[in-house]
Amino acid sequence: MRLLENKIPPPVLTVLTGAVMYAASTYTNKFVMDPIAQGLAITAVMVIAGFFGIRAIRLFNQTKTTIDPVHIENASSLVTTGIYQITRNPMYVSLTLMLCAWAIWLASPLQLIGPAFFAVFINRFQIIPEERMMSEKFDSEYEDYKSKVRRWL
Repeated sequence: MRLLENKIPPPVLTVLTGAVMYAASTYTNKFVMDPIAQGLAITAVMVIAGFFGIRAIRLFNQTKTTIDPVHIENASSLVTTGIYQITRNPMYVSLTLMLCAWAIWLASPLQLIGPAFFAVFINRFQIIPEERMMSEKFDSEYEDYKSKVRRWL
């Protein structure tokens, strides 16, 4: 199963998952929702997604470490401040929330399978290998961080 580890960049997986969700939504029943409530729900979820994602990317840029999830071995520092005190994976939380907003837009409850699939896939094929690499690279500092901050939320 290591064949898929760190191979598909999470943004690419997000787009692919979203495309499958869209295709599947054309074959499923739509949930009738008040357009204003739907818009507010989408906006709220996207604002939260932006909160996590933008803060995470800024911190990576400030510490001059890589955001490239395919080459995690290039990480030059361990970021544990800011949004990283809430979750060890704010960028993945952000992408998952974006897929949730997309499911709301598609107005098909069945499409929530998309974000769930994404989270499970990312957990197994991205996060676990990243954690393995971070443990090797940052040793006890990373283990201490892991013991204090949840993987997701």
